[in-house]
Formats: sequence, structure tokens, C-alpha cells
Amino acid sequence: VPSVHYKRDSKIPPTFTKDEAERVLQAVDRSNPMGKRDYAIMMVAYKLGLRSIDIRNLMFSEIHWERNTIELTMKKTGKSIVLPLLEDVGEALVDYIKFGRPVSDSKVIFLRHLSPIQPISAPGMTTIVKRYANKAGVKSSPGHGKGPHAMRSSLASALLAENVPLP
Repeated sequence: VPSVHYKRDSKIPPTFTKDEAERVLQAVDRSNPMGKRDYAIMMVAYKLGLRSIDIRNLMFSEIHWERNTIELTMKKTGKSIVLPLLEDVGEALVDYIKFGRPVSDSKVIFLRHLSPIQPISAPGMTTIVKRYANKAGVKSSPGHGKGPHAMRSSLASALLAENVPLP
């Protein structure tokens, strides 16, 4: 019998069901610049499973349009990853970059829309996801928030449900 190591205080991370995630994404008004940004952020989290810090620090140089990939080094682990640039994620990014992103010389893609124009913060990311979860009527249980990490965990849960191998 293999030995399994775990933290005694570990818990299952919060997730959205597929229906909840779709409702949260549909709650975004993409007719305005902030909505375009928020939708693109949540698409990257939900469809690609990037951590909040990696989304906040995502740079133009890490998106390879000609190869349809996103290539970056994850901040938490230091590991390099190559992700497919899915069509719907690419479309959301293009819509934001061309028609919603504030004018800035920043190499980071996702920016605040209010002064000072700078990369979005961690609390800002949480606020974005929670705003649309509330708007969509998706409630969180006590101690289990519905922030950007829940989007990431939702992808992991969906992949496991489809019998995708853990690695």
C-alpha cells in the first residue's frame, strides 16, 4: 500500500459547477472596457486554470499568437508551462486588448481602469469574480469563497471528472 502524505488541515478548494461558472461568465457586460477585461480574466482562469498571480502578471510577450500558445513561468512554482491559446480565450483577450484596455506602456496585459493605471491587484481579482458570482446568484458557503482560485479549481475538477490523468 503506497504511503500518502497530506496536511491534516487540508481541505477541498472551492469550485464552481459548470452551470455556475457559465452563469458567472454570462453575467459580465462585455459592452464596456471593464467588462471586456473582467471577462478575459475569468476566461483565462476558468479555461486555462492559471493562478491569479500568473493572470495578473501575464505579459504580451508570453502570448504567442502565431503558435496559439501562452508560454510562461509560473510565479509560485518557477516551472515553465505552455498552454494552448483556446479560440474563445483568444477572442476574449483580443476584444479586451483592442477595445477595452487603457492606453499604457505597461507590458502587463490586465490593468486597472481607474487612476492610477497599473497592473490589477490580488484583491482586485477577487472582487471581479465575486462581483459576477453575486450578480449571477451564485452563493458561496462560509469559509469557501468564490474568487479567482475557485475558477482554477473548477477546471481541475472538470478535468478529473473527465478522467484526465493528474499530471
